[in-house]
Amino acid sequence: MARVLARATVDAVQAVGGYAGGVYLRSGTPGLLRMAVLTGLPGPLFRPWWRMHVNRPYPVAEAYRSGQSVHLPDAETSMQRFPQLMAGLPFPFASLYEPVNAGPERFGVLLVLCEATPGIPVGAAVRERMRAAAHDLARALAALGADGVPVFWDGDPVSAPAPAAAAGARQAVDRLAQAVVSVDRQGRIGFVNSAAQRLLGSGPAELRGQVLWEALPWLGHPAYEDHFRAVFLASEPVHFPARRGGPASGDWLSVGLYPAPDGVTVTVGASEQRAYAPESVARPGAGSGSPGLGSPADRASALYRPVALAIALTEAVTARQVSAVVTDELLPAFGGRQLAIYLLNERHLHLAWETGFPQGFLSRFDGVALDVRLPGVETLTSGRPMFFESMEHLAAAYPGIPLDADVGARAFLPLIASGRPVGSCILGFDSPRGFSPEERTALTALAGLIAQALERAQRYDNEAALARGLQAALLPHRLPVLDHVVTVGRYLPGTVGMEVGGDWYDVLDAGGGRLALVIGDVQGHGVAAAATMGQLRSAVRAFALSGNTPEEVMRGTNRLLIDLDPGQFASCCYVLLDPVTGRARAVRAGHPQPLLRHPDGRTEVLDLTGGVVLGIDLEATYPVTELTLPSGAVLLLYTDGLVETPGVDIDEGVERLRATLAAASPAPLTETADRLVSEARNTADRPDDIALLLATRTDAVRGEDA
Repeated sequence: MARVLARATVDAVQAVGGYAGGVYLRSGTPGLLRMAVLTGLPGPLFRPWWRMHVNRPYPVAEAYRSGQSVHLPDAETSMQRFPQLMAGLPFPFASLYEPVNAGPERFGVLLVLCEATPGIPVGAAVRERMRAAAHDLARALAALGADGVPVFWDGDPVSAPAPAAAAGARQAVDRLAQAVVSVDRQGRIGFVNSAAQRLLGSGPAELRGQVLWEALPWLGHPAYEDHFRAVFLASEPVHFPARRGGPASGDWLSVGLYPAPDGVTVTVGASEQRAYAPESVARPGAGSGSPGLGSPADRASALYRPVALAIALTEAVTARQVSAVVTDELLPAFGGRQLAIYLLNERHLHLAWETGFPQGFLSRFDGVALDVRLPGVETLTSGRPMFFESMEHLAAAYPGIPLDADVGARAFLPLIASGRPVGSCILGFDSPRGFSPEERTALTALAGLIAQALERAQRYDNEAALARGLQAALLPHRLPVLDHVVTVGRYLPGTVGMEVGGDWYDVLDAGGGRLALVIGDVQGHGVAAAATMGQLRSAVRAFALSGNTPEEVMRGTNRLLIDLDPGQFASCCYVLLDPVTGRARAVRAGHPQPLLRHPDGRTEVLDLTGGVVLGIDLEATYPVTELTLPSGAVLLLYTDGLVETPGVDIDEGVERLRATLAAASPAPLTETADRLVSEARNTADRPDDIALLLATRTDAVRGEDA
């Protein structure tokens, strides 16, 4: 299969006049695409993009999800549509993404990178050639699948070599005092001139055929990765100083990178010595050698690549997620051990996140006003970062300040977004250390990214508070107390993103001694979903109280949703129960099947005939299923947030819920409800909200409250 993918990728690049390309294929993990083939680019340079979740805001994911082409002719278009892509790859290039589908089967996405054409859309001929290439690949993959070959990818990408270019004027280049190295688009060295022996320490015989960063590991330092990404993606030359050797030795060299469609020419010449090298800020105890581009040890070096943190921060939604990203990404990169984030609220700084400090130490600074002389305050009021290379320096600058350690170093960073103060960030180090100009610049820039993410998270928190209030107002505060039946409801908001959604439950007296049990789930989250939920709950109540049959209730609600908000969807389950006889009539609109626990403990998933979700088909019908609820039996209605876990089949979640209900004592019903939601309640990152409704028939003449 790799050979088929490689050939298709190279053909597509040549067909549209690009310089690089690749194929993402579905993997064995649901919802995850993996890069299977890459041509025209050195794979290790683009390791952060080897894996792509289909729900991420990137063009590859959108092409896969939608089944539609994505064409980005220039950086401006890419920034408008996919800012997360440009945050990680801020270079001028064009990119084409074509879904690889065979009928309803989605294999992956074919992509090609080209030179940018600012202001000029991708031409019709190029679009057609790209579609044809994807169609041919889909047909080939479908044939492999028909022959029993699994069409998915779970490994690292395979490199597909681009056609070799003709050799240049070698004799003229050999006369130059600079070292000249030609590498192809996979980073493999082809030509080396004679000056390389003097400047690089290796001659043509040793270098030719090797990968550049393996042959010259000092060029593989993370500080230089963005320079190489720039020339492989864009067409402009790049120049930068680099230090050959380890932290304590080595000469400064001037490096030039000159891109072309078939590769990159690297020039290396003598340069003035700089005060700091990127290696001078390496983590304590790190060796002087570099194991090569993309290795774990290399990634752990101190000068952090802002691109990685930028990508991670675009995915963080809440303040807690932003702080966790900073802890996971920023601290290890600089060798830090302590982190504290304070947020500004009404001219006071409040502790929002801490790790690594002695327990309770930072509490004395929580809520401090902006007129107090503390480094965490003054870095924000002045807008200037503050670096203390030892605890002695910090104590001398702020006499009497409480210190959590006698040895170490501290950095205080202002968190300012678009000129507005957000808070301050403290980085702690266990040992004294210097902060080079490059490192101070990187930390200051990263503080700006953190501030923007926190400001965005605060807006989400405000909107979430509004949505929570709306949700709480729309859900029933008390369920009716009726003879012969007990009902209990529970609702849990999600813990990721907007937190609340459109899940709801309801119990109402439908007249004639009958009881209506309702549960539903509106697509989406936030204020809009909660508002739609309120409208649907009111609609169901109105239709039910008007004496309509279960099918009529569901059909009327479906039509109302289409009229109110075309394009909005909702699932629902409606059960009309006679508490005296236990006879029930149920309808289901795309909702999970209810569970029934019999009096003897046997628990089953009911098989209710269902119709499509609400909001799709104006003429949809909803067949009625008749069932009986014995005395002592427990009926469970729930939304999918209770049984869905990313990467796990939903049937496993339903079976886990069934087993929990079977093991629970049927009385009191409130304890059963709490047991069913206990696992979800303790889940830190729950992407969806949860609603459940329990009902049981009894011989008693009173029910119990929710």
